[in-house]
Formats: sequence, structure tokens, C-alpha cells
Amino acid sequence: MPADPYGFDPDAARARAMLEKLRRAEKNADECGDLKPLVAAAKVPKVSRIKKRLVDAAVSIRADEPDELTFMHSVLTQCSLPTAKPEPGVLTWERRQGRAALLIEAGKVRHPRTGVWEQLGLPYGPKARMLLMHLNSEALRSGTPEIPVEDTMTAFFRRIMGKTQDGRQANMLKAQLSALAAASFHMGIAYDDHAVQVDAKVVSKFELWFERDESQRVLWPSVLRLSLDYFDSLTRYAVPLDERAVAALAHSALALDMYCWLAQRLHRVPQGKSQFVPWTALQEQFGQHYQRIRDFRRDFLNLLKQVKTAYPEAIFDANVKGMTLWQSPPPVRKRLISLSSPKFLDLKAEEI
Repeated sequence: MPADPYGFDPDAARARAMLEKLRRAEKNADECGDLKPLVAAAKVPKVSRIKKRLVDAAVSIRADEPDELTFMHSVLTQCSLPTAKPEPGVLTWERRQGRAALLIEAGKVRHPRTGVWEQLGLPYGPKARMLLMHLNSEALRSGTPEIPVEDTMTAFFRRIMGKTQDGRQANMLKAQLSALAAASFHMGIAYDDHAVQVDAKVVSKFELWFERDESQRVLWPSVLRLSLDYFDSLTRYAVPLDERAVAALAHSALALDMYCWLAQRLHRVPQGKSQFVPWTALQEQFGQHYQRIRDFRRDFLNLLKQVKTAYPEAIFDANVKGMTLWQSPPPVRKRLISLSSPKFLDLKAEEI
């Protein structure tokens, strides 16, 4: 606001008042050793850990190409794992979206001391998604389906979360990794004249470690081997993702699902055309646990802003009717995909 004809500048006056307030607060802080009045006077905005991750990722993604890639199977970018913990007794999960279909069956593991087959639950939530991305990525990088989980998982989650997991989080990771290892996946992709289906466990072999204290027992796969059927399918239908974006969205299973979906979908929209997806279809794909579509739409739109931050080149629009998609560059350029085996260098975007 400019100064008035009498020379009074409101902005300058407010600045002087704020400066004087800070001086008084600083004096009080020096006298009593309490910094709270100074912080309150400065009105320093609080930045949450999630917002900081999003801002840091946005700056990095806009400035540089990714140093680390991660991968998700194309079917699982369209038909997701459960976002939240399923109700007790729910041991199967089925999703259909477009030409993709997914059926997951929770598995059992045999306790080495009791000999009892123990029922595990379905994998769910953001940790299960990130674990699966990690397994996919390690297998594709090494060119082998056998993965030394203990040697690689700590480093992966330190990059994703920015810190080493504490005991509670480590236990949650181990439980989700065990659920993934024991579950059976049935994935199908339909084409105009044929269909491709994979019926296999994602993991064909895994070692389990049981704590001696039964009250604190945690299943811990130390070495995993992806099934050959899943591994072969992954080499042909892997969607490359920017690990920085995954880290920025790691707080939300729904946000990760939205990012993965856009990563495999937007670059396939025909040039010069758009594709419209109504809210009913979006809720069917992403909001299975929402009773009211308006609640889903509210949360989806809020998370969509975060996804846009992590995928700045994504071109889309959302309104009261639904979401419109336009062709956009994928988050990872094909030239950046460098895998150890020549067989995997032919990974084509149009196959996804």
C-alpha cells in the first residue's frame, strides 16, 4: 500500500511495529532464557515434515534428473493393493480397472518351532507399496530374482524417509514384507485379440527369522527370491518411477497410487487429444473405502496437489465432473532406464 498524501506509509509503520515487538521479545528472551516469546512474536510458520519433503522434492525434481529409480508392475499401477488394513477375516482382495485385473490371496507361513501354519494378512498401506517397489527395483537392477533384503532395505528406507526406521516402524515393515512374501498374486491384462495372465506368488522363496520372545515375534524375510513368472512379467511391464517423488508421497497410500497411475497413463494419452475420467470411475479405482463420493473427491483433490508437486510435468485438470488427462512426459525418460541385463534395455513405454 503506497504512502498517503501526508507521507504516512502503512507498510513501513507495520514493519517498524513488528521490529519493535521483536526487540522487546528478544530482550525478554535474553533475560529469562525463554525463546518462546521471540518465536511467537516473529510468527514463524510451522512447516510439517510432509510439506518439507514435498517442497524439497519439487525443487530437486525440477532441477535435476533422478539419481535413483524405482519400479512398479503396470497392473499394480492400475489395480492397487488395499490402502488401509482390511477388516479381520478378509483374506482376498480383487480389483479391476480398464483392461487390468488383480486378485490377491493372503498366504500362510510355517512356524519353524511349532510346525503350525500361521495365517498372515493381506499386504496394505504405503509401506507395502514401497516394499514392493524396492523388490522390483533390486531385481531389475541386478538382473536376478534373488534379493538380499537385509542388505538393501535399510538404505532404501533411509533414502525414502530420510532417517533410519525406529523399532516400531521396523516391525511394521517386517510384517508387511512377510505379508507380501506369503501372498499369491493373480494379474491379468486384456487386449483386443488376446489376454495375458500371470498366476504366481510374487515371492517364490523367502527365509523367516522368528524372535525368541513369542510376545514380540516378528516375521522377517532376510532373503527373497521373486517367482520366475512374476520376474519375467516385471521385465516386460515395469513402470519406472522417480524415487524422489515416491519419498515425497510416502505418507499416503492413495497419493502413491495416484502418482503411479498417472506415471503409466499420461504418456499414453494420444497427442492433441484428452481423456476424461468421471468421479464415479475414480472412486471405483481409488476410493473403495469411501462411503460418500464427496468425501472421496475432497481428499483426492487435496492429494492431487501433492502429486502434481512430485510430478510437475503431469498435465491434467479436475472439476466437479471428473478429471481430464492430456499427454505428458513420463516422470522418468526412457533414456534414463539402464538395467544390468541387455534383455531389459528394450523396455518400451508403449508396452506399459
